[in-house]
Amino acid sequence: MSPTPRGVGARVQRNEDRRHLGGQGTFLADIALPGTCDLAFVRSPIAHGRLRRICPPAGTTSGTFWSAVELEGLAHPIVADARHPAWRASEYPLLARGKVRFVGEPVAAVIAGSRALAEDLAEQVEIDIDELPPLVDPVLALAPDAPLVHDHWADNRFLATSADLGDVDAAKAEAAVSITRHYAMGRHSGVPMETRGALAHYDQRLDQLVVYCSTQVPHLVRTALAEVLGIAERRLRIVAPDVGGGFGIKCNLDPEVALVAAVALRSPYPVRWIEDRWEHFVGAIHARDHRYRITAHAAADGELLAVEADVLVDVGAYSVWPWTAAMEAGMSSGMIPGPYQLRNYRFTSTTVATNKPPLGPYRGVARPGACFAIERTMDELAIVLGMEPRDIRLRNLVQRHQMPYTSVTGRVYDSGDYPESVRRAAHLVDHDGIRSRQQAGAESERDGSGRRIGVGYAIYTEQTAHGTKEWALRGLPVVFGFEQVRAVLDPSGSLTLSTGIQSHGQGLETSLAQVAHDLLGLDPAEVSVRHGDTDTAPYGMGTFASRSMVMAGGAAHGACTQLADKVKDVAGALMGCAKNDVELRGGKAEGPNSSLTLAEIAHAAYLRPDLLPQRLPPGLDVTCAYQPLVDTGAYSYATHAAVVEVDLDDGHVRLLDYVVVEDCGTVVNPMIVDGQIQGGVAQGIGTALLEEFTYDELGQPKVTTFADYLMPGATEVPDIRIEHMGTPSPFTTLGIKGMGEGGAIAPPAAIANAVTDALRPQGIAVNRTPITPQRLWLACADRPARHDRVDGLADSAPWPDGAS
Repeated sequence: MSPTPRGVGARVQRNEDRRHLGGQGTFLADIALPGTCDLAFVRSPIAHGRLRRICPPAGTTSGTFWSAVELEGLAHPIVADARHPAWRASEYPLLARGKVRFVGEPVAAVIAGSRALAEDLAEQVEIDIDELPPLVDPVLALAPDAPLVHDHWADNRFLATSADLGDVDAAKAEAAVSITRHYAMGRHSGVPMETRGALAHYDQRLDQLVVYCSTQVPHLVRTALAEVLGIAERRLRIVAPDVGGGFGIKCNLDPEVALVAAVALRSPYPVRWIEDRWEHFVGAIHARDHRYRITAHAAADGELLAVEADVLVDVGAYSVWPWTAAMEAGMSSGMIPGPYQLRNYRFTSTTVATNKPPLGPYRGVARPGACFAIERTMDELAIVLGMEPRDIRLRNLVQRHQMPYTSVTGRVYDSGDYPESVRRAAHLVDHDGIRSRQQAGAESERDGSGRRIGVGYAIYTEQTAHGTKEWALRGLPVVFGFEQVRAVLDPSGSLTLSTGIQSHGQGLETSLAQVAHDLLGLDPAEVSVRHGDTDTAPYGMGTFASRSMVMAGGAAHGACTQLADKVKDVAGALMGCAKNDVELRGGKAEGPNSSLTLAEIAHAAYLRPDLLPQRLPPGLDVTCAYQPLVDTGAYSYATHAAVVEVDLDDGHVRLLDYVVVEDCGTVVNPMIVDGQIQGGVAQGIGTALLEEFTYDELGQPKVTTFADYLMPGATEVPDIRIEHMGTPSPFTTLGIKGMGEGGAIAPPAAIANAVTDALRPQGIAVNRTPITPQRLWLACADRPARHDRVDGLADSAPWPDGAS
C-alpha cells in the first residue's frame, strides 16, 4: 500500500472539528427527553462510620427516595475481583450499606422535576452515622492495630506481591555504590472538562433499558450493568454521545451510573444525573498516590547492576471495575526497570485500602510513578558517581540491535533506538550550553536575585495495545484482547465504519478514515465513523491503554482490505476484467479499459444482483476482528527534556524549555499525534507542579473546588517541541504503536530532575510531587547552601520495615 496525500502519514484536518468548533457537538447534558426527572445524591459527610439510620425528606414517595433498602433485590453491588490467590475481595455498593468508607460516598438518592429541587430534597435527608477512626495514611493503615476499612478482612491489604528476579544479592556484593531513596507522587485525577453523568429510560416497545452516559467503554458498561441489574444484555443499550474528555476517569462502571440505570427500571419517566464539580472532586475516582523505596546498586562506570523496589499504593476504599485495586501497584512494579538493561530486580508491591475515594486509571496508569522512581534514581546515581545524567542513561539503555528485547519483568520491547532519543533530546535543549550557563552563573544576571536553572531528562517505555496473553496474566475480570470494525459501503457508494472504541478527543474519527482512504480511495472527509452505540457497533472493548489506533486501526485495515477485495471483484465482473486489474482511487474503480464509480458498483451489489455472477453474494458489508499475532503489546517510548528556572526567593518553578523525542511507530496523522503529546505533557506538568488531593486527619477533603485544585494553564505550559523517530512495530498492522498516554508519563520525572539539577548547590533533591512553591521554598529556606545530599521534598515518612 503506497502512501497518499490524505492517507496514513498525512496531516489531515480532523473531521470532528467541524461540529466542535462550531458549537454543534452533542454531549450528555445536551440530550433532552420529554418528562425527564433529575436525581441528586446524598453523600457521606464523614470518612468512616457505621450507618444507623437514613430518614427521607417529609412528603417523598416511593420511587423518589432511594437508599440501599429500596435497592434491595433490584441491583447488586459492583464487584471487581483480581484473579490472584492472595486477593481480598470487596463489594462496591451503589448506595452505602452498613458502613460509609469515604467522604463523598453515595448514601441515598432523591428524584425531582429539576436538579435544583432534587438538591433541596437531598439537603433534607437525615443521616445518623456512628463515626469510626478514619484511615488517611496508608502506612498507618498497615499497622497491626489499625481499624479495618472492610470488617471481614484480616488487615487493610487488598493485595501484596513480590518477586526476586536474577541475583540481586550477588549484584549488590559487586556494586561500587549503593543508594536508597524514597519517593512520593501525590493523589490527583484527570478532571475532564465534562463531568460524569447518565440519562436512562425504559423503552417499552423494544423491552430495552437505554442508558446514555459519558463513557469510554460503552460495551463494557453494558456487560457490567447487565450483571449488576441481573438482566440480559439484549435488554440494555448504552449510548455514549460526544464525550468531553475522559483520560481513564470514564472507563469504569461507576456506582452512580449503575444507580441511575437501576432506578430507571422502576420509573415511568427518564432519570438523569449530571455530576457537579464538587461531586467530581470528592466522589469520582482518583489516581497516583504512590510511595516508593528504591535501592539501586551500580558499578563505578555507571552500569546499573540491580534494583530493589518497595511500592506502596493507597487505593482508597473500593476496587473499581474492571481494573481492580491491584492495577496501579502491579503495573508500577512491573515497569520500574524501564528501558534499561537491568537483569537483577527484586520488588514488593502493596495495595492498601484507606478511607478515601477509590483509585482508578488516569492517563499513563502507574507508569508516571514508576518513571519518576527509576528516573530520579538514575539522576541520583549520576550525582554520586560524578557522571552526567545523560551519560548514565546512555550507559544502561537497551540498544537498537537488541530489539526485540525482553525486560527482566518479561516485557517484550518490540523496536526502537532508545539511546538515540536521549542524544536528540540533549541536542535540542543544548545540554552543553546549559552547563556553560550554570558554570558562569548566567541564570542570576538579570536582577541579581536567587534564580537557578537546571536541565532534567526522563525516558520511559509505554506498553500499548496489550494483547490477550498480556491482559490474561494481569488477572483482571476482563481480557481486552481484540477489537472489531464493521465496514459498510451502502447502495449510494458511501462508506461507514462502525467501531466499539469511543473517541473523546483523540481524533479517531479522522485517523480511522485515513486508513480506509488508503485501501478504498475515498476522501477521509467523506467517510463516516460511528461509535458509542452498543446497538449499532460490533462488540468492542473501548478506548484506554493507548490501544485504539493499533487495535481498531488494525480492524479497520482488515475490514477495508476485505471490502476492497469484494468491490474489485464486483467491479471486475461489471467491467469484464479480472479483479486484480482493478485499482481503487478517487472514489472510482479503474479497469484496463473503463471505470466505474463506487456508487455504481454499490448499486449493483445491493439493487442489481442480476448483473453479478452467482458466486458473488450481494451486499458490501464486512466485519473484522483484529488480534495482534504477537500479543505482548507494542512499546512506544520517548525522552523528555525539561529546562527550568527556580526562584529561591519564592519557590516558583518556571519551565523555560520542554522537548519530546518520541517514537510511536508509524504515525497515522502527525497533527493529531502532536496534539495528543502536547495535551499529555500539559497534564504531566500538572502532576509535577500543581495538582493534588489532600485530606486532613479526619479524612475530610481539603480540595473541593478549582480555587484549591490548581491545573496548568497557558502561563504554565511552554511551547513543547516535538521530534518523531518513527520506528515501525514488527508486531502490529501498519507498524502502529499506541501513544495516547505517553505525553503524561515523563514530565514529573523530567521536571523533578531539572529542579534537582538547579538546586544541586543547595543539596536539595526533589523526591515528591507536586513540587509546589510552598514545599520548595521551605526546603530552600531550611537548607541554604548545604552541600550534603538530603531528600528535600520527600517529606512523607518512609514506611516501617516489613510494612510493605
